[in-house]
Amino acid sequence: MIALTGNKYKKKSLALMIAASLATGSAYSAEDKKETDDEEEKGVQTIVVTARKTEESIQQVPVSITAFSADTLADMGVATITDIQQYTPNSTLQVSRGTNTTLTAYIRGIGQQDPLWGFEPGVGIYVDDIYIARPQGAVMDVLDLERIEVLRGPQGTLYGKNTIGGAIKYVTRAMSGDNEFSVDTAFGSFNQRDLKLAGQVAVVDDKFYLGYAYANLTRDGFGEFVNTGDENYNKDISTGRLTLEYQPTDDVFVRFAYDDTQDDSNARGGYRLTPSLVTGQQPYDSVFDSDASLPVFNKVDTSGTSLTVKWDLSDEMAVKYVGAQREGATRTNIDFDNTSVNTFDVPAVYDDEQETHEILFNYSGDGMQAVAGIYSYDGQACGAFDVILGLAGITLENGGCVDTKSTALYAQTSFDLADQWSMTLGGRFTKDKKEASVYRHVFLGSVTPEDDVAPLVVQSDFDASKDWSEFTPRVGVEYQASDDMMYYASFAQGFKSGGFDMRANQSVNPQADDPFGPEFVDTYELGVKSDWYDGQLRVNGAFFFSDYQDMQVTVQRAVGVNDFATQVVNAGESEISGFELESIAAVSDDLTLNLSVGFIDAEFVRVDFFDPNLGETVDVSDTWVISNTPEWSVNLGADYTFTSSVGDFVLNGNLAYRSETNIFEIPSELDMGSYSLLNLSLNWFHPDGQWKAGLHVKNATDEEYRIAGYNFPAVFDGQGNLVAPGLGGEDTVIGYYGDPRTVALTIGYQF
Repeated sequence: MIALTGNKYKKKSLALMIAASLATGSAYSAEDKKETDDEEEKGVQTIVVTARKTEESIQQVPVSITAFSADTLADMGVATITDIQQYTPNSTLQVSRGTNTTLTAYIRGIGQQDPLWGFEPGVGIYVDDIYIARPQGAVMDVLDLERIEVLRGPQGTLYGKNTIGGAIKYVTRAMSGDNEFSVDTAFGSFNQRDLKLAGQVAVVDDKFYLGYAYANLTRDGFGEFVNTGDENYNKDISTGRLTLEYQPTDDVFVRFAYDDTQDDSNARGGYRLTPSLVTGQQPYDSVFDSDASLPVFNKVDTSGTSLTVKWDLSDEMAVKYVGAQREGATRTNIDFDNTSVNTFDVPAVYDDEQETHEILFNYSGDGMQAVAGIYSYDGQACGAFDVILGLAGITLENGGCVDTKSTALYAQTSFDLADQWSMTLGGRFTKDKKEASVYRHVFLGSVTPEDDVAPLVVQSDFDASKDWSEFTPRVGVEYQASDDMMYYASFAQGFKSGGFDMRANQSVNPQADDPFGPEFVDTYELGVKSDWYDGQLRVNGAFFFSDYQDMQVTVQRAVGVNDFATQVVNAGESEISGFELESIAAVSDDLTLNLSVGFIDAEFVRVDFFDPNLGETVDVSDTWVISNTPEWSVNLGADYTFTSSVGDFVLNGNLAYRSETNIFEIPSELDMGSYSLLNLSLNWFHPDGQWKAGLHVKNATDEEYRIAGYNFPAVFDGQGNLVAPGLGGEDTVIGYYGDPRTVALTIGYQF
C-alpha cells in the first residue's frame, strides 16, 4: 500500500506494504532493500521469504502466505501482531478475553479458543524459528522487527505438530554491520505515550556486533471499573531485547539473543450484556465500562534466551543449530460476572518453561532443494485458578502441571521433474509424551491460589501419563507455466497430540482423568501465483478442502448453580473448505490498489459430547458451529504518494470486513454480527531519509465489535421469567471488545 519514491524509508515501505495486502506474502530481505535503494523497481516488487526454511521468492513458494515488514506495519499504524488480522484472509488473531497479551489465533477455522495452561494452540507461533508453546504473552508488539510471515494450512512437516491451522513467524531485524540508532515515539488517544529505541554497534568491524531494542508502551483505559475508579482496557507494557552477532569467518555465523517482556496492564473487565440477577446492575452505556469485586491486578512476564549457529559447509550445503530456553509467569484476577459482588470471581496463576533444540540441514543445487532436521522440546506448564462463588460461600480450585517431551525427525525436498514441472515431498515423525498431575478442591469461603488452606472436598486428584506418535506427510506438484505464472497442488496432513483436561471434575464425570486424543487434519490445496502486464498486477489464489478429524474442543458447562464441569472433546469430524484471493495493482508510479478475499464454509459432521447434566453422550453436530471463523473476510486498500519540497507524503487506507462470527461452539447472544473497520494513515518522509512522521486513525468510524466473552447464562422461559440462575446464582453473559476509534501521531528518527 506504499508507493515507491526516491526516499529511503519509502523504498523499503513499498514492497512491504505490498506484502501486507497479499497472501503471497512479502518478507523483504536485506538484498531486496539494497537492490531497491540502488535502482527503483517498477510495478509489484519481488519479495523473499523463508516459509520453507530457505530464502526464496514468494512467487515460487507453493504455500498460501502473507508477510509484513516493520516499515509496512509502521506506515499502517499497526502496533501489535493482532492488528494484522485485517490484512490476512481466513485468519483470526485477537486478544483473549480478560487479558492484554494472551493470543487467540485461528487460521482456516483451526485454532485454540481456550488459553488455559497445558493446552496447545492449533496455530504455531515462532520468534526467530523458536516455537512459543503458550499463548500468554504472544500478543507481541512490533519492536526491532524485520518481518512477520503468516502461513496458512498445515505446516507440520517443517514446523511441527501444533501447526495444523498454520504458523505465524515473527522475525527480528538482522544486523546490517553499521552503527545505527533509531527512536520512535507515538502520542495519541487515551493518553497514548509510546517510546521505542533500537540500535546496533559494530564492536569489531565485520566480526562482532551488538544490537539492542527497548520499548515502553502506555495508554489510559478505554473505560473504567465504575465501582472502583480503576482503568479498564489500559496498557502498561515494557519490553526489551539484546542481541550479539559474531561472524568469525565468511562461512560461520553465531547469534545470541535475550528478550524480556513485562505486562502490568490491568486485567480487563467485561461488559455485561444482561442485567445482574444479584445486584440489579444494568448494562452500562459504554462497552468498555465494567465493575469488579476483585483487585484488577494483572502481571504477565515472559523472557527467553536463544543461540543460533549457522555454518556454510559448501556453496550448496549449510547446517544450522537453534537452541532456546523460555519461561513465563502470569498472575491475574478475572471477574467473570463483572459486578461489585464476588458472585463469580476467578484469581489465577500460570507458570511455564520450555527448552528447545533444533539442528537442520539445507541443500540447494542441481535442480533440487532440501531441508532436513531433528527437533526436541521439553516443557512444563503449571497453574491454578479459583472459582469464588460468593453467594454459596465456597471456592472451587483447579490446579496442576503437565510435562511435555517431544522429539521429531523431518525432511522435505523439492526437485525438478522437467523444464516446467517440479515436485515437493516431505514428512515428519513426531513422538510426544505427557505427564499430568491434576486436582480439583472445594474450599469454604473465598480462597486464592496463594492461600494454604485445607480443602473441604476433593473432587479430582490424579496423576496420569500418555504418549503419542505420528507421521505426517506433505506431497505437492508445481507447474511453472511461464516466468510469471505458477500453478500448484498439494496435500498436507497436520497433527496435534492429545493431553489431559486441567479442569477435570471427576465428581461429575468419572472418566475425566482419561486423556483426550490427538486431532488430525488432511488438507488439499490448489493454488496459482501470477504476475501480469509486465509486473504491474499480481494475482494469487488458493482453493482448499480440509477433513478435520477428532477435533479438540474445550467445553465448559455449569452443573446446577454451584458447580461446573469441563471436557476437552475429540469432537468427531468437521469439514472446512474455502478459498483465498490476493491481488495488488500498481496503477501508476504513485497509486497502488490491493484486494484480499477469504471465504470459509465450515461445519461439523459428527460430534459426540458427554452432557454432564444428562449424564450421557449425545451427538450435537446439528447444534454446534466452528468458532472464531467468519465465512467472509475481505480487505480493500489503496495508497497514493505525492512529493513536495519538504519531503514525500503517502496517504494510505484500508477497509476490512468480517462477516458474522460465533465466539463459542454453541450459537449464543455473544456472537458478533458482521462489521467493517476503516483505517487511514498519512505518512511523511524527510528528503534526507532520517526523519519520518505519521498520523494514523484506526477504526475511523468508531465501530463497536465484540471479539470474546464468557457465557454462563441463566435460563428464562418464553415470557422472560427466570427459570434457573446460571453458575454462582448469576446471569453471566460477558463480552470483550476490540479497540474504539484511536488517533496517534508517530515521529521517528534514525541515523
